[in-house]
Amino acid sequence: MQERLARKLDLELILSKIKPHPSPSSALEQYTISADTAATMLYLAAYANRDIINKDILDLGCGTGRLALGAAFLGAKSVVGVDIDTKAVKMANQNASDVGLKNKVQWVAGSLQSIGGVFDTVLQNPPFGVQKRGADREFLKEALRLGKKIYSLHKRPGRDSDLMRELKSSSEGVLAVSASPFLERLVEKNGGRVEAAFALVMTIPHMFEFHFERRHETIVDLYVMKKQ
Repeated sequence: MQERLARKLDLELILSKIKPHPSPSSALEQYTISADTAATMLYLAAYANRDIINKDILDLGCGTGRLALGAAFLGAKSVVGVDIDTKAVKMANQNASDVGLKNKVQWVAGSLQSIGGVFDTVLQNPPFGVQKRGADREFLKEALRLGKKIYSLHKRPGRDSDLMRELKSSSEGVLAVSASPFLERLVEKNGGRVEAAFALVMTIPHMFEFHFERRHETIVDLYVMKKQ
């Protein structure tokens, strides 16, 4: 497949058309990744690190398919999206049809452990472990089992108003940051190495009864990891 350069604005437009979960579960922390955050993550993986185009991609905990479909749009060789929620997978399949990528992604309704093989790149926006402590660790372990390179989003602890201001004034909307020592140890324990960490702003819309704001902005850290 010939490599093609997609504009980030075109990628964001495609991602913005992908419908969220019709009835998300707070217990599963089913927050749909925002289109701009997904585009930044995918663009970095595709063009800064060359980990998307002509690669075998796995979207672990794919939800309604935003990362998987973005990877397909950018020119991945193959894409698999897996999620334990059958409603999410059905919506992902519908979204694939709606954005003209019907035959570009294979969808699997099943647990993290239901997937085998080795993928060039794993993309994931896992639960942050707010509702179920350690949920993000399970995703990390499975991602390191399945992927050579891993791109994983994690909630940044606490509030950092200075970093938020820096991110909002940045033209790229992403800044390199230090990795969490705890997460680095966890990754190394499971046979991987953290190559880089980046801070991004992610907008979460009002989705559940315990949300008090129409939209909430939070800083998330994107970890780039490599299987040793």
